[in-house]
Amino acid sequence: MSDMQSHVPIAPTERQRWAAPALLEYWQAVKRHIWLAAAIVTVVVVIGAILTLLMTPQYTATSRIEIAREQANVTNVESLQREDGTPNQEFYLTQYSLLSARSLAERVERRLRLASNKDFAAAHGVSLEGDGLLSGKSGPVSVDAMRERQRQATDLILDHIGISPVRGSALVDVSYTSASPQISRLIARTWVNEFAQQSMDRRFASTADARVYLESRLQGLRERLETSERDLVNYAARQGIVRLSETRSDEGRTRTTQTLASSNLEQLNSVLVQATAERTEAEARLRAATKPGSTQLALQNQSLNLLRQKRAEANAKYQDLLVHFEPQYPEARAAQQQIAALDRAISSEERRVSDSYLADYNAARQREEGLRGKVSELLNRLDNESRSSIQYNIYQREVDTNRQLYDSLLQRYKEIGVAGVGTNNISVVDEAPMPERPSSPKLLLNLVLALLLGVAFAAIVVVILENLDESLREPSQVSDKLGAPLLGAIPVIEEDALVNIDDPKSILSEAYMTVRTNLGFSTDHGVPKTFALTSTSPSEGKSTSAYSLARVLARTSGSVVLVDVDMRRPILASRLGLSNARGVSNFLAGEENWETLLQSTGKPNISFIAAGPTPPSASELLSGERLALFVKELSNRFDHVILDSPPMLGLSDAPLIANVVEGVVYVVEADRTAVRASQAAIQRLRESRSHILGVLLTKYRAKQSGYGYGYGYGYGYGNDRSEDDAPGSKA
Repeated sequence: MSDMQSHVPIAPTERQRWAAPALLEYWQAVKRHIWLAAAIVTVVVVIGAILTLLMTPQYTATSRIEIAREQANVTNVESLQREDGTPNQEFYLTQYSLLSARSLAERVERRLRLASNKDFAAAHGVSLEGDGLLSGKSGPVSVDAMRERQRQATDLILDHIGISPVRGSALVDVSYTSASPQISRLIARTWVNEFAQQSMDRRFASTADARVYLESRLQGLRERLETSERDLVNYAARQGIVRLSETRSDEGRTRTTQTLASSNLEQLNSVLVQATAERTEAEARLRAATKPGSTQLALQNQSLNLLRQKRAEANAKYQDLLVHFEPQYPEARAAQQQIAALDRAISSEERRVSDSYLADYNAARQREEGLRGKVSELLNRLDNESRSSIQYNIYQREVDTNRQLYDSLLQRYKEIGVAGVGTNNISVVDEAPMPERPSSPKLLLNLVLALLLGVAFAAIVVVILENLDESLREPSQVSDKLGAPLLGAIPVIEEDALVNIDDPKSILSEAYMTVRTNLGFSTDHGVPKTFALTSTSPSEGKSTSAYSLARVLARTSGSVVLVDVDMRRPILASRLGLSNARGVSNFLAGEENWETLLQSTGKPNISFIAAGPTPPSASELLSGERLALFVKELSNRFDHVILDSPPMLGLSDAPLIANVVEGVVYVVEADRTAVRASQAAIQRLRESRSHILGVLLTKYRAKQSGYGYGYGYGYGYGNDRSEDDAPGSKA
């Protein structure tokens, strides 16, 4: 035999059909322990119901308040706490913490004197005996004892108060729960009222320290402001800085926009510009008047224009006389003299006008030069003043800073006196009504919770049991845990398996037909000619599987001989109704004619050889060479030889038998055989150089595992027999 371990090649679809989804595996695990899980859930629910009925009814009173983001300010004066300086979430988380603060619980306790209220103690089931809370002892109570009572009462209040913000709003529900509806309503109402009053008290208390601080700061700032203003005025006087106008920025900074020097320079500069324009104009007139042939004087002087008009008329008259008379004619001479007189008058007028333009130009030029000198003087003075303004601005900034600090603190000091006049930002929307029904215990809710707890506990128990269970439950576990291929899964049935296998259309017959198909892939020549079946322990369905495979091979592959080699505990002969008087042990003991050992099973193509009498030492008989000879002669006569070998059980019988056949089919009962035992047995077979053809899983409850046989094998013949009703295999 080959020492290499061969695996049955199973197609991917063959593997996938055995693999169950994870959720389905969990469900099947629950089904396997359904009664235990149901018992656990029932017990937990019953305990929950009993505990609920034994609980003392509790009453919850709820008051609703509104916490505004900003409080209404009657005086329009900003308070000490700038509420819009923090995010909404931070603000409301702070308010919720204040609502559940111990200081508030102490205010409520003092207001209602709960440390001495017996109804309060009874509402919380506190004993009135001993030195604890509300001791029933008469007489005066010491200070330490009273403080201890108050502390316990405060702890009780904090344990039973509930703060529930209304999502998406500024509303908050304040609830108090106790066994007394009156106590619950009283504390719920007092709690919200004390919270609102505490907020007001905290706001008023915050102004006392602020006033003391501001008074000390104002005194120092007043002195600093006076000193800085005095330094500013003295410096301006020394430097001759006369301020005419100032502006103040939004930040309170004073800026000098105009001084006396800058104002004078501005005015004098405008006069200089005007004088320059006048000088330029006078110069232009002078140049136009002195230009030869210029008509500028004639256009601007009416007298000169009149003289030139008269000369033109006189010249016209003279020219007219020359047409009729000689130049010496008296009238002509008179006209000529008149023209000469007019020319002299025109020349004299032109000289007078030209002298006038020159005088105007000289006056304008002298005035411009005088103004330019004064402007230069003022520029020098303004430059000196600008240099001095650097130190002046330093003094001015110090004055502005001190004035701003002083004014702001003074204003704040005045506002603090009326800062607490604003309305409270906490208002009561609904005061707690008298509870009419108990808020707890709620029977239905507790039963649901008990049911969920029971289901969770049952799930934990099922998981623990499943992890402790080392048996094979699913066909998909075979390859992973045993390291051998799966040949098939045989379902559990009600009736006798040997009778059921005779029906080719039965579920059992179809299952073994699948095993026969997978065996065809185990060797290169199809179904092994000789193979043995073994198991970890007895009663795993090994013998039934051997007979069933013989029946299937007889119908499909020719003649088959079924040999019972379990000489320690033979059962096949009695199951088949045949004799066990003579068999394998006889041949192994020395009998030669093995054909006399053959028995007819009454089924076509199937012969049977019984185990024979039980020998003193089966291992010694099996360890000889006659077993191999026996198998060889049978294989020459029959198409297939199937050996029903004994289980492993730590014995050497099965390994000895496995070495004389082509391979071994290892039978494992589902939900019974421990995986570690099967692993050890398969390892022993491999160490003996046996060829393991594959694993056959018997007594498999397919529907319990979520797969009907028809789905698992891909066949469906309309068999409506329920596998869930099968109590176990007859194998």
